[in-house]
Amino acid sequence: MNEMSPPQRHVAEPPPTVADLGGYVCWSRMQAEAGQGLETIIARKELERRAGNGLFLWGVGNPPSTAISALARIGCRVPVVFSVMKSRPKPIDVAPSRIFAWRRYFDPSANERPLPASAVVTSRADSAGGAKRAHYALMCHSRAPLTLSRGTPFDVSAYRNAGGTGAPVGASQVTALLKQVAEPGKTSDYEVNLVAWLAGGYWVRLSDPVEVDPAGATRLDRAAELEPRDWLELAAELRASPQATARLSGELLLF
Repeated sequence: MNEMSPPQRHVAEPPPTVADLGGYVCWSRMQAEAGQGLETIIARKELERRAGNGLFLWGVGNPPSTAISALARIGCRVPVVFSVMKSRPKPIDVAPSRIFAWRRYFDPSANERPLPASAVVTSRADSAGGAKRAHYALMCHSRAPLTLSRGTPFDVSAYRNAGGTGAPVGASQVTALLKQVAEPGKTSDYEVNLVAWLAGGYWVRLSDPVEVDPAGATRLDRAAELEPRDWLELAAELRASPQATARLSGELLLF
């Protein structure tokens, strides 16, 4: 299996604007995750962005749209819009009993590769059925710092799912690839709180998780105090954790 990461396609242009949201749009609702509040996560992702020359990975819980691989292979420009969830985070996300850091991902050609050196994607380690078997990430790029913005509506009703029958966005969909089908309204329950461009593999399946010990979790909580060089060291330490990779019945988790 190839151990080398592929060249990353970074979009050398300003962040998306409302005018860029007329074609494909990846929409993701964000909230507390893996024991960290949203503000802490964004501060950590900003450090990751700085250390990764604009690249950062945003963990999501659901698999990608079937169209994502094709869009990534041809390098189609796809903005990603992050909106704060209307509902409060679940207790299991606010205070999980264990946390995973994911170390590898599958590219659009289904090759398993190590995550970029600057990337750290965490999730809770357990689900209702036991150890968490799957997690995913949006590979994003931004030239601008990541900060929460307010006041620009994101009218979900003007979009439909890009795959399948083009159904409206479901209430349970947290992350989705959408396509605009109507003129957006000027008011909405959701806002454009954070924007970037999809890059690299766009929306990828992760693999090879390792449990983060309490000391590592504490350092992640304080990551905003670090410089990019220190962040790269912390990322390497988390991936090199002596704790065993998550296993089920003595075998590596298969996805």
